[in-house]
Amino acid sequence: MGTTRRARKNASAMKMVGALLALHREAAGYTQSALGQRSVLGEEMIASIEQGRRPLKPDVAEQLDELLDTKGTLSVAVSRMPEVDLVPMWAEEYLAQEREAIVISWYESLLVPGLLQTESYARAVFSSRVPVYDDDEIDQFVAARIERREILHRKSPPTASFVIWEAALRDQLGGREVHVEQLRHLRKYADMKGISVQVLPLGRTSHAGLEGPFILLETPEHQRLAYSETQRGSTLIGDPDEVGIVTQKYAMLRTQALNTEDTRDLLDRLLGEQ
Repeated sequence: MGTTRRARKNASAMKMVGALLALHREAAGYTQSALGQRSVLGEEMIASIEQGRRPLKPDVAEQLDELLDTKGTLSVAVSRMPEVDLVPMWAEEYLAQEREAIVISWYESLLVPGLLQTESYARAVFSSRVPVYDDDEIDQFVAARIERREILHRKSPPTASFVIWEAALRDQLGGREVHVEQLRHLRKYADMKGISVQVLPLGRTSHAGLEGPFILLETPEHQRLAYSETQRGSTLIGDPDEVGIVTQKYAMLRTQALNTEDTRDLLDRLLGEQ
């Protein structure tokens, strides 16, 4: 008999529900200890729920709604919680800014940039994650990533520039068919108006992007932001001096990369090798 793996709970939503419980508890005049005793959950359990470390179960939510006279608020919050945390809290602000940006400048060294990925390539990316995602999680992550591509196809799209290290284009993530499809997809974007695609070739003697991938955004209010991710978090920078440093890096990378015409020729050659 097979086993069914349950989807992990949405971590950011758990924290939100926990904060809601803490708000109502304090408004009702309870300490964590007092509510734990009254509800027979114990102080430690109440603290864990409020900190988002343990999920608030539906039957417990009903009990707390009655004790705190919250008129079903907690029960509704629990029933509407998404199962999968599609967007980590540390990425939400960036994605909000990306949706509204009028200029996007993206340097990527490990993968094809997310906005330029095919569905199959995105699936290969999420399938490579360690520890592994289950199939339902992968489906939802892929759908969210593909939806983001609409940014480049809206009526007034941002001016977009991408510099991609050649190594990311030579890896055959997902296998040969996925690789060829991704190269063809990228080649189409290289011909689109308002989009610049440049490849930073292998074998260079200087490289302005050795500290890793990053993205520059310009908002409709002409504020400039810089964004970068690490293994377990991210940084969204608004300080003009710091953004200026990242902007200098991107400007240098564009001079070190192939121009757009030579990039199209390289993509054609890579496709010809397949």
